Amino acid sequence: MGVLMSVAPQQHAWPEPPPGGYTADDLDRLPDLPPHTELIDGSLVFVSPQTKFHSRTMRLLDNGLLRTVPDDFDVDREMSVVLGPRQRPEPDVMVVRADADTGPAQTAYRAEDVVLAVEVVSEESEDRDRDTKPAKYAKAGIPHFWRVESDGGRPVVYVYELDPATRAYVATGIHHDRLKLTVPYDIDIDLTVTRPGPGA
Repeated sequence: MGVLMSVAPQQHAWPEPPPGGYTADDLDRLPDLPPHTELIDGSLVFVSPQTKFHSRTMRLLDNGLLRTVPDDFDVDREMSVVLGPRQRPEPDVMVVRADADTGPAQTAYRAEDVVLAVEVVSEESEDRDRDTKPAKYAKAGIPHFWRVESDGGRPVVYVYELDPATRAYVATGIHHDRLKLTVPYDIDIDLTVTRPGPGA
């Protein structure tokens, strides 16, 4: 999906990027950025509108992760994570350390605070979700990563774990109907639920 721009006498002009690109801190200072703007390699990435599959899958995983999350972890969605000076992507869902919560004004987590990053693949972000962002999460040391694809509107979860020696992810499973894991904690999510609600 592309970004639809309305035709108007005056179109919004984004500021000229500084030499070397934007920094992670710039996302908190630049005015009028669209919601969920990411920073990849110093460049701003604008997110297209979500599909129903994307939205419902995020809710399913968010609810499922929250159901069994231990006290020392927490679950958040659509919050950015600072991986480096010019890297601030926004995973769809994250498991973070509970003590990383700095209060209601918080806008991002540090890489070392993130235990699991989840990306629900969208048509317009396939390359970023499958290649670019997982490689950056692994390099930053995030220990667990899930990539979620649509199979006829049903989520399929590809689970990866970090090999600390190579700083690369290793695939540990593909889950179609049920996501049952013991890391990063005991997780059991029914992936066949198409309309997850609270406590799903």
